[in-house]
Amino acid sequence: MLVIFDCDGVLVDSEPISNRILARELTAIGLPTSTEDSMRDYMGRSWASCTAIVEERLGRALPPGFAAGYHAAVFAAFETSLEPVAGIEEALDRITLPCCVASSGAHERIRAALGVTGLLERFEERIFSATDVEHGKPAPDLFLHAAARMGFEPRDCVVVEDAPAGVQAGRAAGMTVLGYAGRTPAAQLEGARTFAAMAELPGLVTDCAPRPAAGRSG
Repeated sequence: MLVIFDCDGVLVDSEPISNRILARELTAIGLPTSTEDSMRDYMGRSWASCTAIVEERLGRALPPGFAAGYHAAVFAAFETSLEPVAGIEEALDRITLPCCVASSGAHERIRAALGVTGLLERFEERIFSATDVEHGKPAPDLFLHAAARMGFEPRDCVVVEDAPAGVQAGRAAGMTVLGYAGRTPAAQLEGARTFAAMAELPGLVTDCAPRPAAGRSG
């Protein structure tokens, strides 16, 4: 069985940082947005998906350089403020199954976040980005791509997510989904088996693993 981890909000506690910056930058260009608004509307989605939503609401294209400025601000904040999600290192130590990362972020952002938090070496050569596929979350493309590259059938994969778009993507891919409700209300992770603390994750992963058929006695 393969365990596929989202990055932001599951491995690294980046969502408050990135959504605070996105809300600030959107407000500055004429789309009033709070951090809570940003987390509700954009969390877990690819940048392309977020851009489409923003431009529809603005009624025009994003200003030149907006994306570069936003990402630069996020990377700078990561360097000083980003931490691993509470308990994730201990959980990873206890999970012995094959693991990978499948995130809506670009490869540069994923590696930066994992590098700052000391998690990168756990996932080297097993990192997949929405930029690798045509459609990001909530489409299933990214999770199906990760499973194929890792050599697993979708039915043999467990996705660990914290965003509604990610839960939708995992279910659309035909995978079991565990929903981390550390910052996202469990009710918003409909279709996932939810949990509130990373200490619970290893046991939940074990529960999802197929058990060998019982042998016949005699």
